[in-house]
Amino acid sequence: MSHKKAVEALNRTLQYLRSNTCVINNVMGGMVVLLAGDFRQTSPVIQKGTPADEIKACLKSSILWNKVTKFSSTTNMRVHLYNDINARNYADTLLKIADGRLETDAEGCVKLTRDFCNLVQNHSELIASVYSDLTNNMQEDKLLCEKAILAPKNESVNKINSDILSEVAGEITEYLSVDTEQSTSYPVELWW
Repeated sequence: MSHKKAVEALNRTLQYLRSNTCVINNVMGGMVVLLAGDFRQTSPVIQKGTPADEIKACLKSSILWNKVTKFSSTTNMRVHLYNDINARNYADTLLKIADGRLETDAEGCVKLTRDFCNLVQNHSELIASVYSDLTNNMQEDKLLCEKAILAPKNESVNKINSDILSEVAGEITEYLSVDTEQSTSYPVELWW
């Protein structure tokens, strides 16, 4: 999910910091940097961007990508260590979806089955499935911390959050953050 410019900035910083011992053109200042991730997951989020903007922001689009040595894990350790058949089936289905090998309908949508996931028809059913008996379990921190609903669009997140909050009794407190620079009356020192 990281923007390619973050890794490129790290590259320039390491080159700068190690300029006294390495040639300035060495990638990452001549240091070995380990990057780990799954490139089949979420692309960088670009506000008001198009899918093309997200692809351009991906690390694979960086000038550094051809200098990366790629390794792929081939063993699902959860399945291997615990012999978890359900985890194996789930992982295999995810790979089939990613590889485009799973059956689709006439519109090109993947057909998910109940043995792969719990299918729901609407937000209310989803909330009830994930947060069963929310009203009575609201004070159970451990229970709430173990669950989450992920959604691909902010409008879905906002709707689900509103639906959940409407079920919660009590006073609502809103905490706002500041996302602009604040001027200060004292000097700020930056150390590099």
